[in-house]
Amino acid sequence: MNAKVFPLQGAIQHYAWGGFDYLPELLGIKNSEHLPFAELWMGAHHRGPAIVQPNGQPQPLPQLLENHPEWLGAAVRAHFGVRLPYLFKVLDVHQMLSIQSHPTKSQAEVGFRRENEQGIPLDAPHRNFKDDNHKPEVMAALTEFWLLHGFKSEEALERCLREVPEFSSLQPHFAGGSIFQLYKAVMEMPQAEVDRLLSPMEQRLRPLAEAGRLGKHQPEYWAAQAFDHHRLENGHYDRGVFSIFFFNLVKVMPGEGIYQGAGIPHAYLEGVNVELMANSDNVFRGGLTVKHVDVPELLKHLVFEPVVPEILKGELVSEGEWAYRTPAPDFQLNRIGLAKGQDYHPAPSAGPEILLVIRGKVRPNGHSRSYSKGEAFFIPAGEDYALLGEEDSLLFKAMVP
Repeated sequence: MNAKVFPLQGAIQHYAWGGFDYLPELLGIKNSEHLPFAELWMGAHHRGPAIVQPNGQPQPLPQLLENHPEWLGAAVRAHFGVRLPYLFKVLDVHQMLSIQSHPTKSQAEVGFRRENEQGIPLDAPHRNFKDDNHKPEVMAALTEFWLLHGFKSEEALERCLREVPEFSSLQPHFAGGSIFQLYKAVMEMPQAEVDRLLSPMEQRLRPLAEAGRLGKHQPEYWAAQAFDHHRLENGHYDRGVFSIFFFNLVKVMPGEGIYQGAGIPHAYLEGVNVELMANSDNVFRGGLTVKHVDVPELLKHLVFEPVVPEILKGELVSEGEWAYRTPAPDFQLNRIGLAKGQDYHPAPSAGPEILLVIRGKVRPNGHSRSYSKGEAFFIPAGEDYALLGEEDSLLFKAMVP
């Protein structure tokens, strides 16, 4: 057996919210300039294409797939064209990310066409639709991971408006139990009113935060973080703070996952994860960001229904392999645990695969090269490969279901 297995080097994104240690340590590189290492991208996205080495010659993955469309597999080409349908990432969230959601495929096609017809440049900061694709995403935690995910139940929202003293004046907006009316009210509220509500909250929470009396299981903990790191110009308050109280606060433990479908509002707060998503850059933002926030567009595309967060444990699909199943046709994320000396021999895949070693060391059968912690490799569609665990190892695999 000597299947095609090619070393793959991801692209690093130094966004300001990133951590300083996890990714450099994973990749075995020094962070002497103390830069934030936010994301590692392993895919064919134009803003950070991976580099693959067939025959030892480094080439961008998009170029290789154009030259070798057979590597995508006939089924993937028929459904997605000559492009990798997913983007595989590792994220180190040191400071909370923006409140956001993503469109459906049909919404993206309509919105992308409309903004093209309006002549809005693709790189314009106020552009909402960067492409015509949806952007569902699944994540699996590598450390304890905190996020916001979907609106709370009506009962929980009623309780929030009663118990958070600064929110009592918002109760009339929720009189009929309409999540849409409540969220519309705070998102369209004049800035002066936002400041009037949130200023006393900061004054109330600051001494509690400084005394260490707020826990991560409390929205107040994250609101205090937002007051420190997400102030607007001239000291104004970011209305994204309301979302911290209105969305479900979720803790995901290592090995557990969660799926973010179209229209589900969410925000990553803290931790390290692997993430697999459709190859898109379409994001609607609702605060806690310096990037473009388009409230009418956001309100048009959100799912204004209560969400019960579903923690994915992974479905056992073979010895030592678990799949995080989602409705998305673009991707599937699998977790693979190998003991030293254990073989892993999956059925040949109908689409291309990218595997990342989180810890340990594995060697593809028929190859002299091994892959250790932080190393990734690309396998074209249809290749019959096997891996040997040279040490106890943990890998994540991106594939097409």
